[in-house]
Parts: sequence; structure tokens; C-alpha cells
Amino acid sequence: MKHLKTILPALALLGIGATAASAHITLETQQAPVGSTYKAVFRVGHGCEGKPTVKIKVQIPEGVISVKPQPKTGWSIEKIKGKYEKSYDYYGTPTTEGVKEIVWSGGSLADDEYDEFVLRAYLTGDLKPGATLYFPVVQECTEGATHRWIEIPAEGKSADDYEDPAPGLSLTEHK
Repeated sequence: MKHLKTILPALALLGIGATAASAHITLETQQAPVGSTYKAVFRVGHGCEGKPTVKIKVQIPEGVISVKPQPKTGWSIEKIKGKYEKSYDYYGTPTTEGVKEIVWSGGSLADDEYDEFVLRAYLTGDLKPGATLYFPVVQECTEGATHRWIEIPAEGKSADDYEDPAPGLSLTEHK
């Protein structure tokens, strides 16, 4: 019984931490090798202050190319294209432009529901293993409510130090 008194408060703290962590838009798989294809699954666990989500905008970081969003029933997809800062090698083909942002809109995700928004992309060999790559996300809801998951940690800080961190992907060596 004595141990139960120390274990229960610890479990309650873990539950609070899990709740706070689930309040963010996160990536299902948070680690991937450079020079490989990556399936990014953005998990959306709530709306904006009780209002349903009607639009998700994902900014594609430099060095991530050949981006292809997965269609979602009831949602439209917009692929915003532009020039890359440099030319990337995509399986022997020089690539200088492509999708820089994906926008899913037209659907409705209630505040008390969960969903996932998916894209596939290539993580170029120019990216640095050991670094974290961030995908800023803007979540728009009804009645003009918006949540910007765009904070990128400064040197020496982590996503846990921020209220609205961008989803991060830890880059590893290509195998």
C-alpha cells in the first residue's frame, strides 16, 4: 500500500505529460534516414479552442523533394510549387523546383475527433544526419480560429521548450 501512494502521483504526472504532448500536431514516425523516401503522417488530435479544423497547411522544408500528398475523402488538396534554393539529385535527375507547401481544405474535423494527413517525399542526401528537420503546420478552424504549430527550437533548446512547436523529424544516416 505504501508503494501505491508513491506510484499513483507519478502515474498522474505521466498522464498530464501525455495529454500535453497530444495537444500538438506531431509526426507518427519521428526518425528517418537521409537519401530515402519518407512517409510523413501528421497527427491532428484536436481543433482550435473547441472549434472544428477545416484546413491544414504544411510547409515543406528545404531538402525535401518529390512531395506527393495522400488524398483524403471530403478534403481538397492544393500543392503550392516553387523553386528550391539549389538543385537536388533525385535518382540521377537534377531537380530545381517542386512542392513547397501542401494544403488540405474543405473537410471538417471536430474538436473531439482525431485524424491524420499524409504525404510522401524524398529526403535528399544533402540533409545532415543528426539534425532535426521541422515541418511548420498551420491549422485553421471555423470562425477564424487558427493554431500555428510553427515554432522551431533555437540552438540548445528542444520542442518541449515551446508551446506551439513545429513537428520535427530526426535525420539519421542512410543505411
